[in-house]
Amino acid sequence: MTSPDAPYKAIAARKKAAQNALIPHQWRITVPHPAPLSVLSIPSNSSILTPLEHEITSQHDATSLAAAIRSRTYTAHAVALAFCKRAAIAHQLTNCLTEIFFDDALVRAKFLDEEYARTSKTLGPLHGVPISLKDTFKVRGYDASIGIASLSENPAQENSLLVDVLLQQGAVLYCKTNVPQTLMALDSDNNVFGRVLNPCNRHVTAGGSSGGEGALIALRGSVLGVGTDIGGSIRIPAMCNGVYGVKPSRGRVPFAGQETGSRPGGAGIALNASAGPIATSLRDCELFLSAVAGAAPWERDSEVVYGGWEEQGTAGQEGKMLIGVLRSDRVIEPLPPVKKVLDETVQMLRSQGMEVVEIDAPALEECPSLVNEFFTMGGANYMFDLLEKTGEPLIEWLSLRLKRGKMIKMGGLVAIHAHKEALEAEMLKIWTDAKGRRIDAFICPVAPHPVPPIDRWNGVGYTSSFVLLDYPAGTLPIREFTEEDLHDERTGNSEPLGSWDEYNRKLWDKNTIDRRVYLNTTLSIQVVAPRLQERRLLQAMTIIDNVVKRREYPHARL
Repeated sequence: MTSPDAPYKAIAARKKAAQNALIPHQWRITVPHPAPLSVLSIPSNSSILTPLEHEITSQHDATSLAAAIRSRTYTAHAVALAFCKRAAIAHQLTNCLTEIFFDDALVRAKFLDEEYARTSKTLGPLHGVPISLKDTFKVRGYDASIGIASLSENPAQENSLLVDVLLQQGAVLYCKTNVPQTLMALDSDNNVFGRVLNPCNRHVTAGGSSGGEGALIALRGSVLGVGTDIGGSIRIPAMCNGVYGVKPSRGRVPFAGQETGSRPGGAGIALNASAGPIATSLRDCELFLSAVAGAAPWERDSEVVYGGWEEQGTAGQEGKMLIGVLRSDRVIEPLPPVKKVLDETVQMLRSQGMEVVEIDAPALEECPSLVNEFFTMGGANYMFDLLEKTGEPLIEWLSLRLKRGKMIKMGGLVAIHAHKEALEAEMLKIWTDAKGRRIDAFICPVAPHPVPPIDRWNGVGYTSSFVLLDYPAGTLPIREFTEEDLHDERTGNSEPLGSWDEYNRKLWDKNTIDRRVYLNTTLSIQVVAPRLQERRLLQAMTIIDNVVKRREYPHARL
């Protein structure tokens, strides 16, 4: 039982008070009560943003902002100020921020403007582009508490390597974003900062563990942010908030120097998270990945894989691209709206003359349980030690799912890695079709259900499996959930595939859920490419996105 005077409560109160003080009085809004289901329109209708600031934050992505700063249409300072204001509004609506460093960002932007005026040269491809960061990243002088009281009030002494890379390439960093306690939940809630709300529909989850990042970008308080992903923590918030997100392969983007709440030295034997972009456009994901590669981070971190952007794969052979479609992981059968949007995407691709082949991957059935073995190998004891230092309890969702356990012994560890290697070898077969042709990428669900109510996310096998296999993968928003989708029913009377599948069915059963909760959400798909083929992934995602959004089919990109 938690003590009423447990130290974590005072720490949380101080952190929230300090955070609140960093939002200028003139940027404060009155949140309607009761708040509307969707708050997406509130920033644009707010008198806090000037017409120019509304234009900057509403009509651009990071790529066009970089171009506008280079052409001197906007100053870096004007862009930074606009996004600081809009991020402040977004936070008041969704509780999406943790650390706020608007003043530092404005000083940085002014410096960039002065240097550009003096030299007529930009600092790098991200010159003047505001970028938000998940709270795990360390920024000198600010906490990286990941929503845990015992890690709070302990400012970082050094930057994470990726922070230095982004600064080297000209970025303006201005805030960090909220996460779930322990980083192990799919709904971003913790005892220090509280819960992130989904700005599209406040009754459904904003996702996790990069949930604050997803919510901030959905409200355009950022157009390009950085998340991390070990079970789906980039792709799931991207799906929940209707934006784009890419999980690279391990080592493609620098991960060193982050706070993850894990025992130091454990990364070599565990599943490893990847850092990657969450953005309002795919070309911004490419901008981020190419800018990082252009900084040659492998020269500063031996864990980063060598390879410039042009060396990270190419989609298409002889001007054609072959796409696979994977409809089920054999563990959880997707619900009708998820099946429907996947089938719609296939039909749209085929209508444009693209070849789509059905693929099956029996080995995927083994991946979710193996991922769980990796997640539990340390018994979560290090995290419990951090919590108990200040008497901090688990949040309600985790309290039913997480407990101390025994650390796995060497024999068990070897067996887990042997199983992983066998699955990796077996899964290589899916990249060649029956005719011996190379499959460029495949599409599949991000999750077996639409964006669910708060704290009701089901299994993560559709995302965590591709962490286990180390495949780069991304979330592609397809369309809004509609009234028509409410009437789609499951076909057949088959028995559930297991307990996860049984729970999943309850998320569509009229006796256990009001399906109308899914309105005001986005239906997305996942695109997956072979290991360390991030450029190939982005090319495939871009072509599919253009077909789905009915833009000109970009044959020239192949």
